Amino acid sequence: GSMRGKTVIITGANSGLGRAAAAELLRMRARVIMGCRDRARAERAAREIRAEVGERAEGEGELVVRELDLASLRSVRAFCHRVLQEESRLDVLINNAGIFQCPYMKTEDGFEMQFGVNHLGHFLLTNLLLGLLKNSAPSRVVVVSSKLYKYGEINFEDLNSEISYNKSFCYSRSKLANILFARELARRLEGTGVTVNSLHPGIVRTNLGRHVNIPLLAKPLFNLVSWAFFKTPLEGAQTSIYLASSPDVEGVTGKYFGDCKEEELLPKAMDDLVARKLWDISEVMVGLLK
Repeated sequence: GSMRGKTVIITGANSGLGRAAAAELLRMRARVIMGCRDRARAERAAREIRAEVGERAEGEGELVVRELDLASLRSVRAFCHRVLQEESRLDVLINNAGIFQCPYMKTEDGFEMQFGVNHLGHFLLTNLLLGLLKNSAPSRVVVVSSKLYKYGEINFEDLNSEISYNKSFCYSRSKLANILFARELARRLEGTGVTVNSLHPGIVRTNLGRHVNIPLLAKPLFNLVSWAFFKTPLEGAQTSIYLASSPDVEGVTGKYFGDCKEEELLPKAMDDLVARKLWDISEVMVGLLK
């Protein structure tokens, strides 16, 4: 019952890591808002989660579905507008949703899809909800990144991959951007009571890899390997749940975690000059600054 009376927003909560985190935080009696692109799928997931967790007495945890498409800045703004109208508090924001190694495509606003969804959509979402997070302090922002950040570079000359596109590199770039964003946000929020931490969940069996082509003959072997060595969504979600709820990380901010422990970052993920420049450009890209 450690989250009783607390409100949590989880993006991409209808499957995978987000769904697992939503179920566990509901078990802890939180009010969980599932921010999802596909409302029908999200409603179905919510019904399944409620059945798994069991009905609660009045005021004992709640699951709410809200439409949120991170590939549309218009949708992000509409979602935040509704949250600010309806919610009196926001204790935890888990930036969980992601798209992985998709073919080259663009968001509604013309951004390369992986950078647009994984970084820019969450950047706008978090900024629009900052006032509510501050008013609810002590509160937390949890950013789901990936160990694959190691293979990414922030190329300011081609952030939108107009010159060249490599789906693996662009995923890694977006995950490096997540970590730099979390560090810069933590710096800006010092003294407000809002903490910001990023994490990698490990290799997890989710539908995140739906754009990855595995040859038909190799699929049985891949499935066997994934069942043997990959984490379940619940195992993968443990660090998100830990950072969202554990008293152990009360007041801890600007750090990077794996398996519920703090981990070292490569120097490029701790470059404060790059983090600030990325922040400034992102503000313009999402329309927070003209």
